[in-house]
Amino acid sequence: MPLTFFASRLRRWLALIVLALLALASWLWWSAQRSERLSHQERLVCALPQQPAGAPHPGMVWVPGGTLSLGDTVYPEEMPVRPLPVAGFWMDRTEVTNDQFAAFVQATGYRTVAERAVDAKQHPELPPEMRLPGAVVFISPTNLSGQGRPTQWWRYLAGADWRHPGGPGTRIDGRGAFAVVNVTIEDAQAYAHWKGTFIPSEAQWEWAARAAQSAALPAHEQPAQANTWQGLFPVANSAADGFVGLAPVGCFAPNALGLFDMIGNAWELTRDAYTPSHAVLAADDGADPGPGSVRPAGAAAMGQRVIKGGSFLCAPNYCMRYRAGARQAQDDDLAVSHLGFRTVLVAPGP
Repeated sequence: MPLTFFASRLRRWLALIVLALLALASWLWWSAQRSERLSHQERLVCALPQQPAGAPHPGMVWVPGGTLSLGDTVYPEEMPVRPLPVAGFWMDRTEVTNDQFAAFVQATGYRTVAERAVDAKQHPELPPEMRLPGAVVFISPTNLSGQGRPTQWWRYLAGADWRHPGGPGTRIDGRGAFAVVNVTIEDAQAYAHWKGTFIPSEAQWEWAARAAQSAALPAHEQPAQANTWQGLFPVANSAADGFVGLAPVGCFAPNALGLFDMIGNAWELTRDAYTPSHAVLAADDGADPGPGSVRPAGAAAMGQRVIKGGSFLCAPNYCMRYRAGARQAQDDDLAVSHLGFRTVLVAPGP
């Protein structure tokens, strides 16, 4: 074939590539502009439905017992899917909020892990600036390099804590209905002990998220009724769900039990030590483990807990953990800006 034919085809391909890049750049710009507008128009409160007068445990819903098919099949740590009996229990219908956590702090004088200096003896490898009180905060990068290393969008910020979720320049004023974040398992268990409840096990949490149903695994598509990331993570979030970042609790439809935000918004702590799979299981009888306890499950990685539910940062192209069966490890002594919790109670059902 003549050389001019190949040159013509090459020009057409280059033109198509340029058009595709221009379209991508335009979409990224539009997403960034929309996110910026929404960040200044965010809702600060979402109304929760009234519970019946005389409810035995206000703010909680009953989760009946049954047999859970624990796990999922998307990532290796979710497998194998295993049957596990779960006794009935009560669960907070929302994530613990800033207002609720503030009441605990005011009553007890408690200081969270993120508000204390890091113990150099436990972490001698850390540089001095990472031993200061603080937390790991998500910061959307303006550009990416390499293989998409998480350190490009996660930073340890001195001064970040539950009162300053994005760092020293941020506040929770007017955001009392938002899920409290930058808390660790120690903080969550201290709150639960004060309240007379405890942190759920992985099985309790997942059974509740599945609305006490042992049916086949649901589809793995990104849920519509959850605060997740819409767009290309971590550079463009169209915020089609109405939120660029964390949302107030209860802004999305609850599951069949009346539990809000079990999927998305903030990851949630469980009391279970993290294991790399479900190969070994311990029966969950729902008994109150007492404050500070760890529910082991096989060869547990002490120093890490299972967290569940995904967060506002989960997207189809990066973190498909907006599912009840998804799980991830979280260091016990590291506070993060997309991690919160809720509590459970063992008591007779309604």
